[in-house]
Amino acid sequence: MAFISEWFWFFLCLPIAAVGGWVVGRRGGQRHSENQVSRLSSTYFRGLNYLLNEQPDKAIELFLHIAELDKETFETQVALGHLFRRRGEVDRAIRLHQGLVNRGDLSDAQRVQALLALGEDYMKSGLLDRAETVFTELAQLDQRAPQALKHLISIYQAERDWEKAIENATRYEQVTDEPMGKLIGQFECELAERYRAAGRLDDARAAINRANAADAMSVRAGIIEGRLESDFGNDEAAVRAFERAARNDPDYLPEILPQLVKNYRNVGDIAGARAFLAEMTEHYRGIAPVLALTRLMEEQEGTAPARAYLGRQLKDRPSVRGESALIDLTLAEGADPVATLQDLKHITDQLLVRNPAYRCTRCGFGARTHHWQCPSCKEWGTVKPLLNYAVL
Repeated sequence: MAFISEWFWFFLCLPIAAVGGWVVGRRGGQRHSENQVSRLSSTYFRGLNYLLNEQPDKAIELFLHIAELDKETFETQVALGHLFRRRGEVDRAIRLHQGLVNRGDLSDAQRVQALLALGEDYMKSGLLDRAETVFTELAQLDQRAPQALKHLISIYQAERDWEKAIENATRYEQVTDEPMGKLIGQFECELAERYRAAGRLDDARAAINRANAADAMSVRAGIIEGRLESDFGNDEAAVRAFERAARNDPDYLPEILPQLVKNYRNVGDIAGARAFLAEMTEHYRGIAPVLALTRLMEEQEGTAPARAYLGRQLKDRPSVRGESALIDLTLAEGADPVATLQDLKHITDQLLVRNPAYRCTRCGFGARTHHWQCPSCKEWGTVKPLLNYAVL
């Protein structure tokens, strides 16, 4: 019924389009013949009858005939093509919009509109090469064609043509004043990864520099730089790059720390590593820097101080991985099992309090109490107990 409703309102607009075309023709000294107007009217009502009887395909075919009879219905034909595309009949949309593009009587604005519609048809059908050709033509025809540029960015992302993606993103930013630095930074990082894999050190560094210029807070650029410098044994440079990335976004510490600690070891600066990890525990609530610092502490000071430190930290940031590490240290130390169990019980209780007991199977919303209607997506009967939840 939703589809029928769309076409119903669409066909109600047809008489307006037809009358508008007739008025324009009259002002220009041309009249539709009475027979043509009669044919349009008759065809329109036949199409409306098909629509009301839920026969949209027959109605669509009749409207295509109306479009052939009256060339003034440009906007209507474009809209019809959009409806074809939304319905999944992309071939029909392409045929209709291609016909509009081929017309020689379009204004520049109409040609831009028709090209944009045709390019979107090609994208919908997965014909990215044709879409690229259309949007490139459109960008040349209209120097301020932001939609064409945006589509080209999407196409080049899909094709992994990062140079062209950067070119069009830069142009889009110039045309619209919409910041594109973060996206351009990601594209430059893709290039840097490619150059790194190929062993092209200078090109990789240049791409990293461009990524940092586009997005000064790019954590990815710092991670790639750290890995690149590690590849070539430049441990001090790797440490600087990794630390910068971690400070830009501490959430990526689990990705950064394994290699960073290795770099610190290679330069013989364990004190520097411990200082940095201690700093990160103040800015990041996860367990990664705590575990890394615990390992270094165990190496330098022994198992007991490391176990005591980890136990204190887990009271504020309970973690299953932290529990596992605490058990390992306890076994290695031969500590009092009762005290250890009390610590583990406290950590486990904290985890149970923080973790949801229910989750919506539709949107993933987590809750501590049950809701028959999901507070997030408003769906009924989808919030269910998790498999590990039980009331004793």
